[in-house]
Amino acid sequence: MIFRLRAHQTWPLAFLIAAAVVSFVWLDLPLARWTAGNIGRMNALGTGLASPILLSIEAATALTLIVVRLARGHLSRWNEAVALASLTSICAYAVNENVLKLIFGVPNPQSVLMGASHALHLMAGGPTSSFPSGHMVLASAFAGVLMNLQPRIAWPLWALLAFGILLLVWGDWHFASDAFAGTFAGLAAGFLAGEVWQAHAD
Repeated sequence: MIFRLRAHQTWPLAFLIAAAVVSFVWLDLPLARWTAGNIGRMNALGTGLASPILLSIEAATALTLIVVRLARGHLSRWNEAVALASLTSICAYAVNENVLKLIFGVPNPQSVLMGASHALHLMAGGPTSSFPSGHMVLASAFAGVLMNLQPRIAWPLWALLAFGILLLVWGDWHFASDAFAGTFAGLAAGFLAGEVWQAHAD
């Protein structure tokens, strides 16, 4: 069976690819110089929203819903969507951290401002590489599933994703291109998971 993304899914993905390319070439370095130092002032927020904490919340949510499903024999459509969104988000984050960042090898803003080259270092990434943004992959994969299965809440989710991009760039944690690419990767995973689940349900 072939799954095709719908127009309201493909246009945002195409925009995110274009935004990532434009940002990488023209916007990343000026924005990073402008926001330099903000990471220290926003340290508490960064600690509270660290990836392990968010992943733990998603894992606990998915596990709880799985136990409820086993005990009751069913879940509401909303709870099904949340369980799928949590599991998709965790999987997308793992692929991003262990595959995509290693492939692209783009240094983080702090390293670049200290002299590293803001360029793709293909197959030479490491734990501190920042492209795509793991936080945006995590959030966008979760949101992509819910946008697909619960379309009435799509606009608030778009607003939250836009706020996440702004926060990551303003906090000097990521380049704009990192955030746009992470949003693309996460939404692509979320949309695909939602389409597969919808086909299964049908």
